[in-house]
Amino acid sequence: MDEKLRNCFDQMVVFKDLKKSNFISSFKLPSFMRDWVIKRFQDDDGKLDIEGATNFIKEFIPKKEDWKSIKDRVVNRHEQVKFLAKVSIDIDIRSGEIAFSLPDFGLGYKKTVIPRNVWEVYGDALLKAEENWGIVELGYQFPEDKNSGKIKLMSFKDFCPYSVDLDDFKYAREEFSLDEWIDVILGAIDYNAMGYENKNQKLAMITRLLPFVEKRLNLIELAPKGTGKSYLFGQISRFGWLSSGGTMSRAKMFYDISKHQEGLVFGHDYVALDEVQTIKFTDIDEMRGVLKGYMENGKYTVANHEGAADSGIILLGNINANNMNEYQNMFVDLPAVFHESALIDRFHGFLRGWDLPRMTDDLKICGWALNSEYFTTIMHALRDDPSYRAIVDALVEVPEKSDTRDTEAIKRLATAYLKLLFPNARKPEDILAREFNLYCLRPALEMRGIIKIQLSILDPEEFGGKPVPSLTVKDLW
Repeated sequence: MDEKLRNCFDQMVVFKDLKKSNFISSFKLPSFMRDWVIKRFQDDDGKLDIEGATNFIKEFIPKKEDWKSIKDRVVNRHEQVKFLAKVSIDIDIRSGEIAFSLPDFGLGYKKTVIPRNVWEVYGDALLKAEENWGIVELGYQFPEDKNSGKIKLMSFKDFCPYSVDLDDFKYAREEFSLDEWIDVILGAIDYNAMGYENKNQKLAMITRLLPFVEKRLNLIELAPKGTGKSYLFGQISRFGWLSSGGTMSRAKMFYDISKHQEGLVFGHDYVALDEVQTIKFTDIDEMRGVLKGYMENGKYTVANHEGAADSGIILLGNINANNMNEYQNMFVDLPAVFHESALIDRFHGFLRGWDLPRMTDDLKICGWALNSEYFTTIMHALRDDPSYRAIVDALVEVPEKSDTRDTEAIKRLATAYLKLLFPNARKPEDILAREFNLYCLRPALEMRGIIKIQLSILDPEEFGGKPVPSLTVKDLW
C-alpha cells in the first residue's frame, strides 16, 4: 500500500507520525501547514530534520503574540520581515490603490499598501483566491504626513509550491480498490485506518468531508465529546472556518455594514459552528431570516448590500448518551435560532456522530499518507466540477411528486459521496449500480431521513407523515 501510494502520488506523499511529532504539535500548527513544513525537511525515507524544521517554524511562522514585535521591526527599525501568513486583497475603485490585510494578525486594509511595481509581479498569485497563504515580505512606506505611514507588501511567495492537477488525481484513484481508497482518505486527514473496528466507522468519519467537496452543503452533526469534530473542521483544511462558542452576529457571518466587509461565508468552503449549544446570536430573528435565505439559494441581503457565497453551514454539537436517538427531539439543546422547522429543513443531512469512535492514539496516523494540504486543495477544486452532479442526475430515479427540497438534498449528498469515493467516475457507466447505491445514494437517503424525522417532531402538523422520498438507482446497464 505504501509503495502504491508513493508511486501514484510521488511528491504529494509525506510520512506522518502523529504519535512522535510532539515537537511540531507544540507549535499548534494546523495539519495543512504541518505537512507543508514536514515535506520541506523530510528525506526520501521519511526521516525528519527536526532542528531544521524547528528553526524554520520559529523564523517564518510567528504566533499572534509576536505581531507587535514584527511591527516594531518594520516600522521603527525599518527592517524587511518575511513570514508565513494568510493574505487577502482589496482594490479601491476610486483611488486605484491596492491594499492587503493579514486577518490572523488584525492588520486591516487601511494600514497597508501594495506598490504598483510589486502588484505587477505578484498580483496573479494574490488573486488566486479570496484569501491566500504564502510567505509575505513586509516593509514600511514612510508617511508623507503624520497620518499616512503604511505597512507595504514587498514580495509574496505562494504557500502551495505546486499546481494541482485534477486529472492526475482521478487517474491515480483507478489504481486503488475502494477499501484501499477509503484508507488513503483517512490517512490524508491524519487518521490511522487500522485503528477502526470496521468499514462503517471509516465511512462515518469520511462523511464529515462532504462539505469539503460540495458547495453549500449544510449538515448537522451531534456527537459525544472526544470524537474529533473540532480537529477535522478546524485543522485539516485552509479553506474552511471553525467558530467555537462565543457570540455570532449577522455582521460577522454575512456582511458588516460599518466596515463594508464580507463575512465568514464569503471566501470559505464551509463555516462550522462548533460547540453550537454555547453560541449566542445577537439578533435571533435577523440571523434566522438571513440564514434561511442563504441556505436556500446562496444569496443574502444586508441593508442595501446583496451578496452571494458557496460556503456550507455546519452545526457541530455534543450530545448526551440519553439523547442519541433520531426518533426523539435531539435539537432541544440547540440555540433558539434553530428551533424553527423551516430553517432545519434547509439542512441537507444529519451525521450521527455516535457512530464514530472516541479519539485514541491508535487512530493517529503513523506511516506514509497524502499531504493534507494537497488533499484538501484537491477537495476544494472538486467543488467546481459539475460532471459528478450530472452523473448523479443520470443515475437517480425520482418518484413522482417528490418534495423538491428533499430530492435536492439527497442528490447533493450523493454527489459529494461520489466525489470523495469515486473521483475517477467520468460518466454513469464508470461506477457499478450496486456501489453507487451502497456508498452514495443509500447513505444520502439515511442522512436526509434523520432530518425528516426531526422535522416531524418539531412540526408534526407540517411534516408529520412525510417520509423521505424513495429515490432509486436507474437500470442503465
